[in-house]
Amino acid sequence: MNIILSGKDIAEIDSCLSKMVASSAAHCVFLIDRSGQLIAHSGNPSTVDVAALSALTAANFGATAEIAKLLGEDEFNLLFHKGKKENIYFSAVGEHLLVVIIFDHKTSLGLVRLRVNKVTDELLEIFSSIFERSKYMSSE
Repeated sequence: MNIILSGKDIAEIDSCLSKMVASSAAHCVFLIDRSGQLIAHSGNPSTVDVAALSALTAANFGATAEIAKLLGEDEFNLLFHKGKKENIYFSAVGEHLLVVIIFDHKTSLGLVRLRVNKVTDELLEIFSSIFERSKYMSSE
């Protein structure tokens, strides 16, 4: 996926992710592409190796997509892992992107799911215009 993000695009994406953190009380939110490249993040990832997390998340989502196919599904749109201290929630954003949310037991999974649905819609809107612009630019 080759795209060019303008300053306006980055500001809109950052605003979306910041709202997600603020409204859900998550620790941090990452937007990555399906190859594991970090596009943007918001919040405090503390000691998390962001590059490694991005790559492993994409690989996890890819492996789970293959499991879905074995079960006759096109794909599983979301993944959730619960830990003793931290939880992580991954959700597909269209065909090319994933949003990753790290949160603890103080934040409910239901609230995260609700907020992810809203941020996914907003990100899809932002990226649909970015992809359109990229198609137009590459056809010139």
